[in-house]
Amino acid sequence: MKKTYTIQNNPFVVPTTDGKSIKEHFGNATDGNSAISIAHMKAPAGWSEPFQTPEFDEFTVIIRGKKQFIIEGETIVLEAGQSIKIEKNTRVQYSNPFPEVCEYIAICTPAFSMDLVNREE
Repeated sequence: MKKTYTIQNNPFVVPTTDGKSIKEHFGNATDGNSAISIAHMKAPAGWSEPFQTPEFDEFTVIIRGKKQFIIEGETIVLEAGQSIKIEKNTRVQYSNPFPEVCEYIAICTPAFSMDLVNREE
């Protein structure tokens, strides 16, 4: 009988150069699923990314610490227990200007890919 579930014991560790830990449990890097990606992230204190305008919806659930979002010019800070959905084609910048690590889950539909993130230089 075919299994109707998948247990992920070995998420893909995405190589980074900015100190952020990314473990993709489901998505393009782990199983080639372009419909959704689910990743466990840890952003160190002082971390930030360039502005981007992704071609996917992104859901973020904060587990520990705080994360800053600049969305279309508005600055928003979320803390543990809070979540947000940012619709595709929205200009956003993610950062952790706070003194502690921010741990969170990121879910992208369709799945995250560098071709769809549209990061600014």
